[in-house]
Amino acid sequence: MNLFEELQWRGLVYQASEGLPQVLAKEKVTAYIGFDPTASSLHVGSLIQIIMLTHMQRHGHSPIAIAGGGTGMIGDPSGKTEERKLLSTEKIEENVQGIKKQLSAFLDFNARANPARLVNNAEWLTTIPTVNFMRDVGKYFTVNYMLAKESVKRRLEQEQGISFTEFSYMLLQAYDFMVLFDRYHCTLQIGGSDQWGNITAGIDLIRSQRGAQAHGLVVPLLTNPSGTKFGKSESGTVWLDPKLTSPYRFYQFWFNTDDRDVVSYLKWFTFLSPAEIEELASAVTTAPEKRLAQRTLARNLTQLVHGDHELAKAERASQVLFGAEISELSVSDVLDIFANVPSSEMSKTQVEGMAIVELLNQTGLTASKSDARRLIQSGGIYLNNRRVPDANQTVSLAQSIEGKAIILRKGAKQYHVVKILD
Repeated sequence: MNLFEELQWRGLVYQASEGLPQVLAKEKVTAYIGFDPTASSLHVGSLIQIIMLTHMQRHGHSPIAIAGGGTGMIGDPSGKTEERKLLSTEKIEENVQGIKKQLSAFLDFNARANPARLVNNAEWLTTIPTVNFMRDVGKYFTVNYMLAKESVKRRLEQEQGISFTEFSYMLLQAYDFMVLFDRYHCTLQIGGSDQWGNITAGIDLIRSQRGAQAHGLVVPLLTNPSGTKFGKSESGTVWLDPKLTSPYRFYQFWFNTDDRDVVSYLKWFTFLSPAEIEELASAVTTAPEKRLAQRTLARNLTQLVHGDHELAKAERASQVLFGAEISELSVSDVLDIFANVPSSEMSKTQVEGMAIVELLNQTGLTASKSDARRLIQSGGIYLNNRRVPDANQTVSLAQSIEGKAIILRKGAKQYHVVKILD
């Protein structure tokens, strides 16, 4: 398959400008995608755009990533039902630096033939005089043209309407495209389907001002099975920054993918071949309980985003829930793994020397001390995933994880976390 055929097979083509498939098949093009610096980290909802740039580079084309330091000062109304809060220049620059670091992990900026580029549109958007912009860009767009764009029409239907600031965003993005065309002969802009109006504005500007043909390609907007915007979990946004979303939770997000979605996600977010994905799709039907497709998805993406070492830790952490050894994990990893199970707090003096049956009773994991004794004698109580052999045993801080936590377990899956306070 050529690039366009592969993107179609993967379900990554929602709409494309006329003639683009032929251009991609015959020429090496330069393409760009913009990333909005509203946070210091990208999230999994941004991952599809990074994957698109990676596909471009893998097929010999040249990718450009824009960290939108300039457009981020305005705010894109596309897909938004209300005006977004404006960020300070300092905060935007801080966010841009975080995004730059993350993009560098995906794209090859040192490739000999088609190196990736990372640019910040603040370089040109914050230096062009307002009158020059209105004369050189604004005159090429009628108000009727702008009102007809879906992103504007949708906002006008809302009670609060749209400010002139966000109304002008389309012109800024169009100007971005023309600047990249002039500097790097960039002829393709890629984005989500809600970006089509902004992209075609850039195509029209390049045609009218430069007499050249540019192209656009948009991918479907991804949603969760519930219909909500993709990239959210029960605990909130799933970030690419390990400080905001741990590699373990990142792994679990993908591992918990619904059977109905996992094959699509394998196509969208991995570079596995059709044969490999077909085999995994078959496993979803024949042996869904093994979750082979989900595990492959989680492994691929955790390795891609966080590397081999963090993948190994995430898989080890996942096994802890099924009774694997805890001792090799840090207390932060352990508390992250067991964040959603019942917990209680005790001081170090309370824990040190406490009878295990008393601890089980106080935490409510057992109905009484006699119940605790019975469960221990039948082999059903574990401390840090090690079976408690003696009902007369006492607890020591030496058994805790870094002096901060003890994990109790009753039976196969009923856990309780004892957090130890200083």
